[in-house]
Amino acid sequence: MQLNKTSLGLAFGVISGIAIFLATIWTAWRGGGDHLSLLNQFYIGYHVTYVGAFVGLVYGFVAGFVGGWLLAWLYNSFAASKAA
Repeated sequence: MQLNKTSLGLAFGVISGIAIFLATIWTAWRGGGDHLSLLNQFYIGYHVTYVGAFVGLVYGFVAGFVGGWLLAWLYNSFAASKAA
């Protein structure tokens, strides 16, 4: 069985993007936080604000898509070599 790289990438991207978006909205609504603001070291332009939530949504989607795509690629590579 092979995994579809695009489908897994989209699933991971949507979930991680929404997770960062909701966490940022929640933290901004509660007055900010130190832990979530550390993401701006990796995501340029990200801040714990309502606008930053949309920036985090995009970055989270891209990072999740790449991670899911790579996971499916690795799985397919190892599954193919085991079957041979």
